[in-house]
Amino acid sequence: MKSMRAIWKLLRGLWHVLLGLWWIHAHFPRLSPDQRAMRVQAWSLQFLALWGIHVKVLGQPVVAGPALIVANHISWLDISVIHAARHCRFVSKSDIRDWPLVGMLAAGAGTLFIERSSRKDALRMVKDMSEAMKEGDVVAVFPEGTTSDGRDLLPFHANLIQSAIQADAPVQPMSLKFVDAHTGEPSFAPCYIGDDTLIGSMWRTLTAPPILAVVHFGAPQRAQGRERRQWAKDLRQDIIHLRDTDFP
Repeated sequence: MKSMRAIWKLLRGLWHVLLGLWWIHAHFPRLSPDQRAMRVQAWSLQFLALWGIHVKVLGQPVVAGPALIVANHISWLDISVIHAARHCRFVSKSDIRDWPLVGMLAAGAGTLFIERSSRKDALRMVKDMSEAMKEGDVVAVFPEGTTSDGRDLLPFHANLIQSAIQADAPVQPMSLKFVDAHTGEPSFAPCYIGDDTLIGSMWRTLTAPPILAVVHFGAPQRAQGRERRQWAKDLRQDIIHLRDTDFP
């Protein structure tokens, strides 16, 4: 029965993805940025609910840009979870653009793609992010550069933090974790690390007990004279504190 329920959730999720792709192709060209953001947020909430994942938001996300959201990174689900809490333009590794269906959805939602191994491309991305924020966008990054299991955060790469300094924009730290919806204990089903495969992570998620994704927004902050490396270290500590104080 567990496998049958998982297959049913998988099929419903796939249909929802196809509907999302149709919406992007048929309607997004005629929508305003705010209307697109509302559609992406609603789609994300619906997709997660179909897969037995609900979202709990703590704190207050920035109301409008310019701003940079900085978050820890656990799973391939993270982008959908954060979009469900607050639409933003993500910076993601270029590999995702080539993923079946997911890449098209990410591009349609306004994702900025970066070739992480290229220093030249990192410089280009800092410029693109800075320009997007100057135009009023809210941009989001995962400074760990890859996923971790959420129990400890990897060191933050400071390169992309430079974009907020160049745009004179505030940075909002944000923590993310997955917990069992009934017990409140950490759930590692959605993790996508090490030798995990995307299919394996998806199947664990589909067969797991109901999951609660906890998103905790901290207060926006400015550089206040800090260079990017020190600011990145401070943001990492802020996110650890947010993660550890999600529940009383």
